[in-house]
Amino acid sequence: MAAEASPLAPDWLSVPADQERLDAKLWAEDVDRGADGVLQIDGVSVRDLAEQYGTPLFVMSERDFRARAATFRTAFDEAFRDLCGGVDVFYAGKSFLCTEVAHWVREEGLGLDTCSGGELAVALRAGMPGHRLGLHGNNKSAAEITRAIDAGLGRIVVDSLQEVTLVGDLAVQRGSTANVMIRLTPGVHAHTHEFIATAHEDQKFGLSLTTDQGPGQDDGHDDGASSPAARAVSDALAHPGINLLGVHCHIGSQIFEPEGFELAAQRLLGFLAGVRDRHGVELPELDLGGGYGIAYTEADEPRPAAEIARAMAAVVGSTCRELGLRVPRISIEPGRAIVGPTTFTLYTAGTTKTVRVDASANGSEVVQDTSVTHPRRYVSVDGGMSDNARPVLYGADYSAVLASRTPEADPVLSRVVGKHCESGDIVVRDVYLPEDTGAGDLLAVPGTGAYCWVLSSNYNYLTRPPVVAVADGAARLIVRGETEEDLFRRDVQREPALPATEPGAPRNA
Repeated sequence: MAAEASPLAPDWLSVPADQERLDAKLWAEDVDRGADGVLQIDGVSVRDLAEQYGTPLFVMSERDFRARAATFRTAFDEAFRDLCGGVDVFYAGKSFLCTEVAHWVREEGLGLDTCSGGELAVALRAGMPGHRLGLHGNNKSAAEITRAIDAGLGRIVVDSLQEVTLVGDLAVQRGSTANVMIRLTPGVHAHTHEFIATAHEDQKFGLSLTTDQGPGQDDGHDDGASSPAARAVSDALAHPGINLLGVHCHIGSQIFEPEGFELAAQRLLGFLAGVRDRHGVELPELDLGGGYGIAYTEADEPRPAAEIARAMAAVVGSTCRELGLRVPRISIEPGRAIVGPTTFTLYTAGTTKTVRVDASANGSEVVQDTSVTHPRRYVSVDGGMSDNARPVLYGADYSAVLASRTPEADPVLSRVVGKHCESGDIVVRDVYLPEDTGAGDLLAVPGTGAYCWVLSSNYNYLTRPPVVAVADGAARLIVRGETEEDLFRRDVQREPALPATEPGAPRNA
């Protein structure tokens, strides 16, 4: 008898007709089930991975990472070749970065964007050449900027009027010239969560195109006298320590449709035309950022890189023709879209329980009789918000599958939760799992390559998990897991009292 959908489930979540089938868009290309029903990656069984490395464990496909990086490079190169000779692709290191991944980025011919001195240190340690590196950040320290200048970074993306002066002055002090791009907020409201939408005015990033008299025209042709963006360009062009390359924007993250990128390109190209008219200079570069979405659940339908590239190229070409503007060299910054689907997190299930819930608990108004309840199964795992903070930060949805055996029992609506002392410690809010899922089973959560390990913490004094990369049928550790000794090394121990006393003992005994 086929299982029925639960009224507690969101509308987009369907009952799996075949629990062994994997939704290909959620997983790396080399993940499948073996003949025994056990999940495997490039032929390596998750049972073997769990036995060797323990759980929780981040499992990454090196082949899939390299393939996605190459796809972005070739797709955008082909779309823009006739316009500006191609595109510079900078991997957004903030999504996931370690020295091994930085090696892959270098070997695949991409640049690498960093957002801090620590990320820059990782990139340099991996041998990334300075000219293929960028440094972002809304509040860079003088030490971070100085390091970037000394390393000969290809671009420092300045984020404020004060930073234009700071970067230029530090470059002069070093007897050097800093390559600079200016981050602008084009006012494009991407359809994404407010915490990861970054192109509107009311947030910390970038310089506004808005003048003191109000928003300028979409083509950027304002008088330039009071726009913070225009003042930043004027200051940068006048500073002897700055080589102004162009302008930069980033409209947000987890974006599926190309229209937002197209509108941002139009507005920034209009702004560049205004710079030409005011200063007689055609700035040579335009960075359109990243934010390309991936599939976390069956409801997500990401666009292929080539489709987005063609749409953006068409708009850039037509806009430059209208403005009589030479097409600048375009660059983009994919991060999540490269690393996100390459990785899944492997957990071991523990405690389970089933609760009865009012059907209106999923926000539905279909069921009016609140006396009718339905079952929801809770499956606890040995990790949670310390290795994936995204659900608790902004309600991110994920999926999960039983990974260590063939699913046999009927699927039931389940909620995968972590082991932390927080009721909001939810790993997967809604998923159908076999009813007999229980202690000792392995669960795999796909799409955890981006913003999971990098946001991990030691909450409740859990140690952060290891990361293994699988390639050519073999797994190797690329980030080791923490131990309790690692935690103690940072914990400054007080000197033992002399003589030692027991709590509650009389002071003058």
